[in-house]
Amino acid sequence: MNLLEESGHQLQDMTPDKHNRQSSQQQQPSEADELNSRHKQNYGVIEEKSDINDRTQETDTYFMSTVPIPTDISYAFSWRKLWAFTGPGFLMSIAYLDPGNIQSDLQSGTVAQYKLLWVLMWSTVLGLLMQRLAARLGVVTGMHLAELCYRRYHKIPRLFLWIMVEIAIIGSDMQEVIGTALSIYLLSHRLIPLWAGVLITILDTFTFLMLDKYGLRKLEAFFGFLITLMAITFGYEYFKVKPNELKVAEGLALPYCSDCGSSELLQAVGIIGAIIMPHNLYLHSALVKSRKINREKKEDIRDANRYVFIESAIALGISLLINIAVTSVFAHGLYNKTNADVYTTCMNANMSDNNVFPNNTDKVDANLYKAGVFLGCTFGIEALYIWAIGIFAAGQSSTMTGTYSGQFVMEGFLDLHWPRWRRVLLTRTIAIIPTLLITYFQNLDNLSEMNDLLNALMSLQLPFALLPALTFTSSPKVMGEFVNGFINKVLASVLSVVVISVNLYFVFNYVSEHFSNNIIVFVATALFFVYYLMFLIYLSGCLLVVLGLSRLTEIPRIGKYFMESDYNEYNYQTIDNQSQETSNGSNSMSSPANWPTS
Repeated sequence: MNLLEESGHQLQDMTPDKHNRQSSQQQQPSEADELNSRHKQNYGVIEEKSDINDRTQETDTYFMSTVPIPTDISYAFSWRKLWAFTGPGFLMSIAYLDPGNIQSDLQSGTVAQYKLLWVLMWSTVLGLLMQRLAARLGVVTGMHLAELCYRRYHKIPRLFLWIMVEIAIIGSDMQEVIGTALSIYLLSHRLIPLWAGVLITILDTFTFLMLDKYGLRKLEAFFGFLITLMAITFGYEYFKVKPNELKVAEGLALPYCSDCGSSELLQAVGIIGAIIMPHNLYLHSALVKSRKINREKKEDIRDANRYVFIESAIALGISLLINIAVTSVFAHGLYNKTNADVYTTCMNANMSDNNVFPNNTDKVDANLYKAGVFLGCTFGIEALYIWAIGIFAAGQSSTMTGTYSGQFVMEGFLDLHWPRWRRVLLTRTIAIIPTLLITYFQNLDNLSEMNDLLNALMSLQLPFALLPALTFTSSPKVMGEFVNGFINKVLASVLSVVVISVNLYFVFNYVSEHFSNNIIVFVATALFFVYYLMFLIYLSGCLLVVLGLSRLTEIPRIGKYFMESDYNEYNYQTIDNQSQETSNGSNSMSSPANWPTS
């Protein structure tokens, strides 16, 4: 194991909460050795044939084996090496294809036709840039984003960060439950009620949890199969509907929206909020650890960063094509259509679901279920079933990646290692209870509104992934010579401000539209935003210090909370404690910042 990985394991015992107890623990070498050994098993490179006890097998996620990278002295581009790196990016890209994104796509086409395709495309490009930051962090340091947050932030903000990310994961999980339940409802021709479909999602999750016992590459191949299934099903709908390809190209190329009102603007904001998932940054920074990279050689790290970016770009390119196909299908089929138009079509087709669309002149308010019914009425029952299969694949694949995200986040932020089944049971139960109540007591329209609410909720959580990722990748103490350059810092900072502002506008608009008459909810939301903005200011202050505004650390009483500690310790300590650690030899550990520059 190389020196950087060794330093990562030693840092587990150097966190802010454990440091004050370290002097007493020095008299118990066996306990310290046991703790260090446990961290090595969970976060280090695990060989496929290593002797791991049953408890470790239950708690380790995705790293039961690592993929070796072919060596190449010349570092020239190699398809064989790219294949070795292929996997994490495609798992990451599934978050861009979850049921929430699919619903956002079809609503975009229904509301604005092809006019917002450019927003979809550039949101995906923006997502790629953000994912690049997260992936580089994992490749260079050998630690993922949640682990670094554990070392950088005080206990209170760290716990708050964890709670916000968990909210995003649970919100995403609820969307996956809704999508899977709706797909089962469609496939069973409404024989299996929605509430039963919600309960079924508990069982299928534990079934898929067993897949990773068959090997890392087989698991990645299964996810590739689900993405292929989505490409085939949604691609079938595209070629069946035959949208106007010139208008599709125009919508992608021309960054404007003529004759657009507030509904189109809100839909554009919703696209950005749905595309970039906060927990996906934590996920990607951890997934890249499954590749066996020699971090003692900076050339190998630079080469790994290149292949990880290429693979991520290919994966997100495929997800973009699928999203474009969904948007275009409903831009052609439902734009400017009234409920009466679709009602008449369903009556003529003798579809039993014709009551889904009331016989009135209101514009169609599309959702996942109505979209399937429309396709069945217009293009035959097989189009409905194929649509449902695609939604089912989206829900199932997103379920598994959400499970891994939750595991990484819990292990990183809390240093808590739960068995996978317990972790899944907790988050899935929290996600299922409100969804089950709505599906049992309410109707499909309420389920669609819940999906929109969840998009707004996850938009709120985005800064809690973007700001830490930008902070760490801009810190020379963390990244060494792989730190973000000036252009990257400016670009990423500006884009982060834009995305955060757009998402806050989306949430404010949603709250104003749905809860303006409820004084209690409105006041509670206002109070929440006060604390929310205070925490954003704290995270922004930590970022500004890394970017060079060190005067923030001189502010009385609160300046110390913005201070970035030395990488070798990466926690907040007093000068006396730092001196003691120096005398104990802790500063001899290797880090990216200590590498010689070329």
